[in-house]
Amino acid sequence: MTDQPPALAPEQWQRLAAAHQAYTDTVSPYYDETLQEVARRACTSGSIGKADIGALLMWKRLRADTPWAAELMALADTDVRRATAAATTAARDTTLSRSAAAQAGRAALAHLPGFRTGDALASAVLTAAAPDRMAIYDRRAHSALRTIGITLRHAPGRYSRYIEIIDRLLAAAPASIRTWTPRDMDTALYWMTA
Repeated sequence: MTDQPPALAPEQWQRLAAAHQAYTDTVSPYYDETLQEVARRACTSGSIGKADIGALLMWKRLRADTPWAAELMALADTDVRRATAAATTAARDTTLSRSAAAQAGRAALAHLPGFRTGDALASAVLTAAAPDRMAIYDRRAHSALRTIGITLRHAPGRYSRYIEIIDRLLAAAPASIRTWTPRDMDTALYWMTA
């Protein structure tokens, strides 16, 4: 990735806008209630516990019948909250760019079971921790970036690079899209491959 914002053609911006509108028109306005509830609790407590991670698993529709889920449940909630508090602090740190905050937040989660590899669940936790700064990562958003000509490598540090791409897209966007949050951009990307 260069230091320049991605140069998308007008039809690519239109595709993003149409996908965002289709998502808004199609998905229940109540779908994000779980994410919003976890975000409210994180705002108050400054951390996210195992119960909220479980709620985010359901919201993301991820499998919980995996070895890492059992490992996570075997940890004390105070240990989980210690890691998520550090991630929350990093994600909310406005002295850092969003991508640097994403990198620091992702690193704070990396030792927890379920967060060692992959970015889907980690992005949900970080977005709940800092809903105005972070965005949800998943394979559909990743695929959508590729369809508009943006490469996102699967190498370590992918989530911070994803946030950097979203920031650059928002900075280069037409006025009607420039007001979107990172979450708005991730829903548009998600819906582009629906």
